Amino acid sequence: MTPRPRVFVTRTLPGDAVDELARHAEAEVWPGGLPPPYDALASHVAGADAVICLLTDRIDAALIAGAPRLRAISNVAVGYDNIDVAAATARGIPVGNTPGVLTEATADLAFALILAAARRISEAERYVRDGRWRTWDPNLLLGMELHGATIGIVGMGKIGRAVARRAAGFGMRIVYASRGDAEGAPGARMPLDALLRAADIVTLHAPLTDETRGMIGEHELRSMKPAALLINTARGAMVDQAALARALNEGWIAGAGLDVADPEPVPAGDPLLAAPNLVLLPHIGSATVATRTRMAAMAVENCLAALRGDRMPHCVNPRVYG
Repeated sequence: MTPRPRVFVTRTLPGDAVDELARHAEAEVWPGGLPPPYDALASHVAGADAVICLLTDRIDAALIAGAPRLRAISNVAVGYDNIDVAAATARGIPVGNTPGVLTEATADLAFALILAAARRISEAERYVRDGRWRTWDPNLLLGMELHGATIGIVGMGKIGRAVARRAAGFGMRIVYASRGDAEGAPGARMPLDALLRAADIVTLHAPLTDETRGMIGEHELRSMKPAALLINTARGAMVDQAALARALNEGWIAGAGLDVADPEPVPAGDPLLAAPNLVLLPHIGSATVATRTRMAAMAVENCLAALRGDRMPHCVNPRVYG
């Protein structure tokens, strides 16, 4: 009897995706709420036929080289900058992701951050809870009105376009910068430097690449309007966090809303945590029941397809199939 393939799953997943996996493979799920340390991850993957991982798991060339049986890497995320795709491709190992399914949830979260930063929601709630609300005041907690404001979308992919649809509903002027094909995108396309000068709100929706890493630094922040807001639901490493902390403390920009950071979580004592006019969330862009359940199911579908010898439904390195 042919032994069933072994799959290491780096965290408990929502829904019944792991139950489906267990019907076809020997599934080992890492216990607890924290990701496996790198050495433990490498040890468990070393004897596995496949790994289902998260963006918190570093699947690098050394780990791949130490896993001779590995036939599939399936990421429970759209982005895959945690995986050395070139090393996997060189071994003929398909790498899967979960595109499309989290577009609307992430766009919702981006707009929640826009609203929270523009209307100073977090600050206002603290004001009430601290017992400082004594009367209606015509000068209290004045914020930005979205209607008629200019939103600058950096990265006009699926999520960027979903944010643009929401912005249109608020009567906002849309401008965007995009490295890829943006045919049919709403709004006016312009270079990043022009966008930064024009936008009242700059929101990041590009993938993390060598070109986008650190793309928003001191120069870019100083180029923005003093009353502008920066929103990031993409990847933390796209923003120079030390520069952002200075920008908020020194008033280069009016505020920021972040769902991502670098590293995650933000270490205690990091200047960013003490910065004013900042809404900071724990990377919950796709955190709806429906979206996370579907992401888990897609990751398992990718994994099982590869183990059967079939093409992954969502493969980021299709060259492995010839």
